[in-house]
Amino acid sequence: MHHTESPRRYRSVFISDLHLGTKGCRADFVADFLRSIECSHLYLVGDIVDGWRLRKSWYWDAHHDEVIRLVLRHARRGATVTYIPGNHDEKFRDWLGLEVAGVRLSAEAVHVTPDGRRLLVIHGDAFDSVVRYAKFLALLGDWAYDAALELNRLLNLARRRLGYPYWSLSQWLKRQVKGAVKAIDRYEEALANEARRRDMDGVICGHIHHAEMRSIGGVLYMNDGDWVESCTALVEHMDGRFELVSWTEERKLSFFRSRRSTTPAPAQVLP
Repeated sequence: MHHTESPRRYRSVFISDLHLGTKGCRADFVADFLRSIECSHLYLVGDIVDGWRLRKSWYWDAHHDEVIRLVLRHARRGATVTYIPGNHDEKFRDWLGLEVAGVRLSAEAVHVTPDGRRLLVIHGDAFDSVVRYAKFLALLGDWAYDAALELNRLLNLARRRLGYPYWSLSQWLKRQVKGAVKAIDRYEEALANEARRRDMDGVICGHIHHAEMRSIGGVLYMNDGDWVESCTALVEHMDGRFELVSWTEERKLSFFRSRRSTTPAPAQVLP
């Protein structure tokens, strides 16, 4: 028997890189998170729907529907919901400036903290040279990423049978490959420089699936991560403090839980 849990109340919540429409998306975890929070501002910072993948094959289950329903519920309950399309959902950039069911589509946003700091909110793909200048390479990278996720699934099936915990191959590869580490550093510095150029105090972004919060030359760089591997969100508390929340760690959610259920799983309750 589950006890009813009071929702966590935040001033602002930032999530990105859900990649709805892909088998790698943990829509069940996203739904669990969205059910468990209340906020005044909800920012969807790009790659919410994966149009690249949906053009090739259709994958959409009840958990995906639940995520959309919960986003719209936040809007109905008075949250300001801002959707900033990324490169995987770039078709929505044709609708910038429109508001649909309480969700406003914007190329970017400026978030103001309680103490007056101004933060640029942007997906970030324009600062990724691979996506910006060589879309073919980006698509190839997307294929390689999917292959790594599939290999990761097979490895973890074996690890599970041997009694070992979940382990992320792609996250490990990012840490080991010097080129990937350098690319992440260049990306973070480019975003911080852009915020500085615009006389902003910081930047909030997504895109590279690497949750981070640090100061770069006096500019606050914050990346809210993704919901394929890390399942992280960036939250702003009522007093203006920012925190990266790892939902799978906090909820003790298992990556082995099936994504194929036709019925959204109930929210897990902390003891």
